[in-house]
Amino acid sequence: MTIPLAADAPPTWHEANQRHLGAALARVRGALERQTARQRGAPPGEAPPGTPSINEPGTERSALDQLCATFGLSPFERDLLVLCAGIELDSTFAPLCAAAQGDPQRPFPTWSLALAALDGPYWKALTPAAPLRRWRLIDLLPGSALTVSPLRIDERVLHYLTGVDGMDERLAGLVAPVRDAGPLVPSHQRLAERIVSIWTSGRTGEALTVIQLCGDGGADMRAIAQAACTVLGLRLCVLASDALPGTAHEIESLGRLWQREAALGSRVLLIECDEADPGNLARLRQLVDHTTCALLIARRERARLGHRPRVSIDVPKPSAPEQRAVWRAALGAAAAEFNGQVELLVSHFNLNSEAIRSATVDALAAAAQQGEQDLGRAVWNACRVQSRPRLEDLTQRIDGAARWEDLVLPPPQRQVLHEIATHVRHRLTVYEQWGFGRPGTRGLGISALFAGASGTGKTLAAEVLASDLELDLYRIDLSSVVSKYIGETEKNLRRIFDAADEGGAVLLFDEADALFGKRSEVKDSHDRYANIEVSYLLQRMECFRGLAILTTNLRSAVDTAFLRRIRFSVQFPFPDPGQRAEIWRRSFPPEAPTEGIDIERLSQLNVAGGNIRNIALHAAFLAADDGKSVGMGHLLHAARSEYAKLEKALTEAEIHGWL
Repeated sequence: MTIPLAADAPPTWHEANQRHLGAALARVRGALERQTARQRGAPPGEAPPGTPSINEPGTERSALDQLCATFGLSPFERDLLVLCAGIELDSTFAPLCAAAQGDPQRPFPTWSLALAALDGPYWKALTPAAPLRRWRLIDLLPGSALTVSPLRIDERVLHYLTGVDGMDERLAGLVAPVRDAGPLVPSHQRLAERIVSIWTSGRTGEALTVIQLCGDGGADMRAIAQAACTVLGLRLCVLASDALPGTAHEIESLGRLWQREAALGSRVLLIECDEADPGNLARLRQLVDHTTCALLIARRERARLGHRPRVSIDVPKPSAPEQRAVWRAALGAAAAEFNGQVELLVSHFNLNSEAIRSATVDALAAAAQQGEQDLGRAVWNACRVQSRPRLEDLTQRIDGAARWEDLVLPPPQRQVLHEIATHVRHRLTVYEQWGFGRPGTRGLGISALFAGASGTGKTLAAEVLASDLELDLYRIDLSSVVSKYIGETEKNLRRIFDAADEGGAVLLFDEADALFGKRSEVKDSHDRYANIEVSYLLQRMECFRGLAILTTNLRSAVDTAFLRRIRFSVQFPFPDPGQRAEIWRRSFPPEAPTEGIDIERLSQLNVAGGNIRNIALHAAFLAADDGKSVGMGHLLHAARSEYAKLEKALTEAEIHGWL
C-alpha cells in the first residue's frame, strides 16, 4: 500500500505519518482476516498483544492520533474509522470485508462487521451523538437497515489522515482564506494582542470566548484578526453573514461542519455582518450557539450574539499620526517628493492602512505610465477612487467639470462660495497646526445651506466647489433617506456619513426641508423621533470631515434654530435680465453651430438658469434634426415646450421680435 504525500508539509513528518497509518491499517486488516477465518470455521489465529504506539521518538503526533485526541475517539471507534479508510486506501480491504461478512455483495464496512471483527465493540459508538457521526467522521449511507448499511469515511477526514491539507469542499464555497494585510499600526497591534490574551487565558466553561469587533473598517478588522491568528499559529477564514443558510437545521449542520474544520485545519472563522438585513443577525446567533470553537464577529455596532461568552472590542480608524506613518512607509523613496502633501492627504482622507497602500500602488503605476503626470495629483486621485465604492452603494455620485466661470451669481454669493472653499482647503492649518480643533470635533464640520428657486444654480455651485477642491460630489435625496420606521433614518444617515468620512467627499443633501422644516409641538412619539433625527443629522454635520451642503427651494421653511448651527448660508436669487443674458451666452458651446441668435431678446424669457440650459439643449436637438444651425426658431419651439412643462404661459412680451 502506498499513501501519497502532500507537498506542503515537512517530508519527515509525512514519512512517519505514512508508516503510522500503514501500521493502523495492518492491524485492522488482521482483524478482518481473523473474522474471515471465523466465518469459514477455521482457527482465527492470535491478535497482536495490545495496541502498540505508532509514534516514533522525535516526531510530531500522527494525524490519526491527533484526530482521536481531538474528537475523543475510543480504541474501537479509532479502529472503525481506520476500517472505513482502508476501503479507500488499500485494495485488499473490499474483498476482505465481503469475505468477513460471508456475502460477496457486501464489499464494504458495516456496523455488524465492526461489532464482529473489531476489539472492544459497543453499540453507542454509532449513535448520532457519538463522535464518529456527530463530527461526520464517517457517513451512514441510507437505504438499508442500520446494521448492514454501508459506512464511508468523510473525504475531508480521509485527506487529513493521509497528511493532505485542504478545506472541506462544502465550506470552500462559503468561506475564504484571509491573506496577510501587512504590518499593523500600533493601536491596532494592541487590539490584536488583546485578542491573543483573551483566547490564551483559557476557556469559559466549554466554549471559547467570541470576539466581537465593532467599527466601520472591515479591512482593519480583518487585519487585526489575521495578526492575532498568526501569533497563535492559526489560519483565518472569512464568511459573509448573508451567505448563512436560511433554516435552523442547515445552520446547525454548518456550525458542526465548521467546528470540525477548525479542529482539523487549525482555522478560525471571521464572520463579517451585513447589518442591512435584520435576518442575518438571527441566523448569526444560531450559528454562534451551535459552536464552541474560536469565532470573530465583525459588525458596525455591538449586538447580543447568542448565549456564548463574548468580548466586544471597538476598532477605530488609524489615528492621524499613524496614517502619516503608513503613507511615508508606503511611498518609500517617493515620500521625499511630497514634502507637506502627506499632511494634506491625511487632512482630507481618513483611510485605513490597506487603502493607503492600495492608493500608493495605483498612483505610482499611473505616474509611471504617464511620465509627465504629477505624483501628488496621482496619489490624490487614487485616494478618491479608494473611498468611492462604499459611498456609491448609498448615494449618487455627480460627475461634473463645472468651473467658477460657469457660475453666474451676484458678487456677494460668489464671495461666500469662495469662503467655503477656503475653509475646506485650509482646515488642517487652522484646526491642527494653529490649535483651533483641540477642544474637540464638535462644531468643526463645514456645512452650508443653499436656498433658492429650482434652477437658480444650487447644484451647479456644489459641482463648482467639488471641482475646485478636487473632491467627489455625492447627492443624497433626503426624502428617500427619511424612514417612517423609528431609528431607520439615523441608521441611513450614519452609513452615509461614515462612508463619506473616509474620502472627505462633498455631500449634497437635496430637499433639506424634508427634514429641517419648522418644528411644531411634540404631540406623539413620531414628532419626538422626528426631532431626534434632525438632531442626529446636525450632530454628524458638525463632526463631518468634509463639506456638507443642504439645499432647499424655500429658506423660510427651514427652522431658524437649525440655521444657527450651519456655518454658511447662500441665497441663490432668481436671475435678472443681465444675468440671464450671461447664462444664455454660456449655454452654447463653441463647437455648436448657431445662426442669428439674439442674446438680448433671449434674456427676455423670465426663467431660471436651469430652464435656460434645458431650452438651449432642446433647441440643439431640433436643429440637428433639421440639419441646420441653431436659430431663433428652434429656440422658440424649445421655449414653448419648457413653458408647457412649467405650466406657465409664454407671453408676447417675452418673445417680441424673435422672428
